[in-house]
Amino acid sequence: MKMHFDEKIWLTISFGIIMGFMLITGYQAFALNMGPPSHSETIDPQKVDQTAPFDEPGIKQIGENEYEVVMTLQLFNFTPMEIEVPAGATVHFTLTSKDVIHGFQVVNTNINAMVMPGHIQKISQTFDQPGEFLVICNEYCGAGHQVMSTVIKVK
Repeated sequence: MKMHFDEKIWLTISFGIIMGFMLITGYQAFALNMGPPSHSETIDPQKVDQTAPFDEPGIKQIGENEYEVVMTLQLFNFTPMEIEVPAGATVHFTLTSKDVIHGFQVVNTNINAMVMPGHIQKISQTFDQPGEFLVICNEYCGAGHQVMSTVIKVK
């Protein structure tokens, strides 16, 4: 089979573009640690209420202007429902689901996670501006899905 010179050029360019994307993605995943979560932490979804730290969900201060929010998600409910932090605070969310797959999206931030039963999801965010940030479940979780929301108050 004989290839035309133009075909060879396009094949070379296409192969170069594919290799470039693979190198960029590999660099971001390994050197910059921007890979997808590996779900390395697991939990028995039947025993969430008896397993630390989910046996006492809530918010606690862990450093100067640094907070940890331990949150469980279950049908149509975030626990705790009220989260209040000062402006400039870094918040570390530790999340799990008790029943089905839920979404955890904080509107007007880059937080958007899928929270699955049996897995622990960890996300950190710094809230620089005061205001109220709506938290919604963006994964359909049942007939009352549309009412599953809460607010993070940044003062």
